[in-house]
Amino acid sequence: MNAALLNPPFAEGRRLNQTQPEGQHEAMDRPQPIIFLYYSKLPESSSMKKEKKDKHFIHKPIYEGGLKAMRQFISKNMQYPEKAKEHKIEGTVVIRYTINFKGKVVETKVVKSLDPECDQEAVRLVKLLRFYVPKNRKKKLKFHKRIQIHFRLPKEKPQEKISEISYTVTPAKKEEGTPKKEDKSGGYTIFIN
Repeated sequence: MNAALLNPPFAEGRRLNQTQPEGQHEAMDRPQPIIFLYYSKLPESSSMKKEKKDKHFIHKPIYEGGLKAMRQFISKNMQYPEKAKEHKIEGTVVIRYTINFKGKVVETKVVKSLDPECDQEAVRLVKLLRFYVPKNRKKKLKFHKRIQIHFRLPKEKPQEKISEISYTVTPAKKEEGTPKKEDKSGGYTIFIN
């Protein structure tokens, strides 16, 4: 690059000599330094990175394994009340429960009742649940949720009729007047009761 472009003739400290032809400049007593500026991308350090803000201001509690795991846990631990079985009571119990900052269920309230024994069983199941609660800006919060617990009578499996197959082997009768031939053929008789 031309030095004249970087240090134009009318820059501070330089004057155009009027006796010299255009384009030639009078040299100064001391040379002016040429300054080159280079811009490069600075490496991003962890302190310079912009931290992504969370989508939610408050993080909600999560059951580890998700909704499917919660349903499996409830169905595995459910003990159908005997009176409800005898009276063939089926239905849904809706429970409102409170989760503390540690992930334990601390309060329960039956919103929609089915039967007192079914309600007690549903409350027992909900109190067994444990949640993971992410940290919420050093605040100790309580969360309120609802859950529906379905009570369905266990289906009785019809017993399959087992058919018995029995067979007997009887040797063929040999006649005395005929020459003895080895008879390799055999037969089966099958009786189905």
